[in-house]
Amino acid sequence: MVVGDASLDIDTLVIGAGPGGYVAAIRAAQLGQNVLVVDKQYVGGVCLNVGCIPSKALISASHQYESMTHASSFGITAGDVNVDWSKVQAFKDGVVKKLTGGVATLLKANKIQYFGGEVMFINENEARVFNEHEAPRYRFKNCIIATGSRPIELKAFPFGGRIVSSTEALSLPEIPKSLVVIGGGYIGIELGQMYARFGAKVTIIEGADTILPGFDTDMSSLVARKLKGAGAEIVTGAQAKSAEQTDSSVTVTYTAGGEDKQVTADYLLVTVGRRPNTDGELGLDLINMKLTDRGLIEIDEQCRTSIPHIYAIGDITAGPALAHKAMYEGKVAAEAIAGMPSVIDYKCIPLVVFSDPECSSVGYNEKEAKEKGHNVKVGRFPFNINGRALSLGVNEGFVKIVSDADTGLVLGAQIAGIEASNMIAELGLAIEMGATLEDIALTIHAHPTLGEIVLDASEVALGHPIHAIGK
Repeated sequence: MVVGDASLDIDTLVIGAGPGGYVAAIRAAQLGQNVLVVDKQYVGGVCLNVGCIPSKALISASHQYESMTHASSFGITAGDVNVDWSKVQAFKDGVVKKLTGGVATLLKANKIQYFGGEVMFINENEARVFNEHEAPRYRFKNCIIATGSRPIELKAFPFGGRIVSSTEALSLPEIPKSLVVIGGGYIGIELGQMYARFGAKVTIIEGADTILPGFDTDMSSLVARKLKGAGAEIVTGAQAKSAEQTDSSVTVTYTAGGEDKQVTADYLLVTVGRRPNTDGELGLDLINMKLTDRGLIEIDEQCRTSIPHIYAIGDITAGPALAHKAMYEGKVAAEAIAGMPSVIDYKCIPLVVFSDPECSSVGYNEKEAKEKGHNVKVGRFPFNINGRALSLGVNEGFVKIVSDADTGLVLGAQIAGIEASNMIAELGLAIEMGATLEDIALTIHAHPTLGEIVLDASEVALGHPIHAIGK
């Protein structure tokens, strides 16, 4: 049924049900707002359906396979270890279904209306939401735009057939025997390394001088070494030019070292970044929304756009395209609508790559801290002399803490190693609270744990390490 010209009144319209959108909706509802959430695809957005969650499920499965086939150092030998790819996919899909179902339950429990369809602004206070069955019109007091992003498609490498984006790479019909990845950023490395663990011959083509540009080179070099150990080829300082595909393969032509070269594989995965979803039928031009040259929506410290009662969060705003950034901004926007003094503060956004080894970073690295005028002191401690790491068979990785030598304040941290994604939270909290190296050193860390490496790194920076020979 199509609703006529009469508008339905709501307090807050949230466009997008991804991590930013659903969190914003729930927080707004908690604060007493009547909320409608609209998403044109699915509850949970890209992250839960074709991004963070399914990729981590496949990565975990690949680690399980690798552990079973390389357990001889523990005195364990397994025979006839096989991968049933259909069951791996079923495991991944089960994780996605459970989490997206959980989000739907949370929306219902918070009395949030949900509409599966698209939104088009009519004016600054009204929008049409529509699908193939209905097209009601809503009048809103406030709106939060959380439409996310999509993989960038290069003209020379259009998606289709054997050329895939990160979305299709999560559901390939089989484990490829060979895979070319254009882009050595976090998405390309995570998925490329996952398939390498499953036995694919992987070639990574990256334009920068190292993979994982933006991370410390001592972190990216560990990942590169592990990739090469799995038989992967990494070509840096390279430019991909073209691709030709058949029914069974794709051949990529690229330039490296001043020469044109070719590589043929079962599939080509293109991961060169993501594009904000601010174009299309949303109608931002109709309401004169202010955008940057890159198509991002400009916001203030409360996520408010150039139209005061319309807010924007997540991948459509400046900064890293991270689910946890979107969640954080969603809370700020909902609270700002409710009149609370919440503002965004990005100094503690953790960056995580689920590579092997995992890499995580928060706050300043050493170079950034010096550029900010700090007298920098660094404490670094390796994984390979930590009892828990050794008991897990781990021989690579480190924790690095960046601090101010004059005050002892923790300014940043970088971790490369097993469970780095979890370990970084302690150091993010330290920065957020204004903690010092001494605060970390005086905190009793359980033994034997990986968390002790953080303690040891703080003691190195303080100049009195217990588990390392001091200078």
